Amino acid sequence: MKSDFKELVTRARRGDASAFGELYSAIYKDLYYYALCNLNNADDAADAVSDAVLDAFQGIKNLRNEDAFQGWMVRILTAKIKRKQAEYISQREYITSTTSEYDDAEEGEMHDIPVNEAKYEGIELLEHIEGLSHNEKLCFTLNAIYGYTSDEVSKITEINGATVRTYIARAKQKLRKALSD
Repeated sequence: MKSDFKELVTRARRGDASAFGELYSAIYKDLYYYALCNLNNADDAADAVSDAVLDAFQGIKNLRNEDAFQGWMVRILTAKIKRKQAEYISQREYITSTTSEYDDAEEGEMHDIPVNEAKYEGIELLEHIEGLSHNEKLCFTLNAIYGYTSDEVSKITEINGATVRTYIARAKQKLRKALSD
């Protein structure tokens, strides 16, 4: 399969859209799950994956190493996730600074700001992952879902390697405690 994957990347780099589609179909579930764990919102996760795939499709001809496709996709998606999280923060700051405008709003009217969607078809682990800090979530999901080492996570996220190891260890500790309760 690895040589097939490499061949698909080669064909996609030459402009073969069906080869890119096959590559995407091989990794889309992991991409979506990673985005969902970090954004806590199904629609935003799907949008982030869609945006990342579009960027990857447009830029695949610039990919230098066929073996790096999945890591490259994760880096693109990580950038999309970080951008969306920055939007969440700016929206919350805006609402906090203009609360008087929303004092008369009925409950649920501010649905444009994602809140934790705890209804993931009974997947308890996702609910616990939502309780992690932003950086713990980012580092843990890259490590747990993709199997990246802390050094690889450090390169993708641009967070110091020792700090990445701390985030991963804290996340694991919190999840162990939450799942044992």
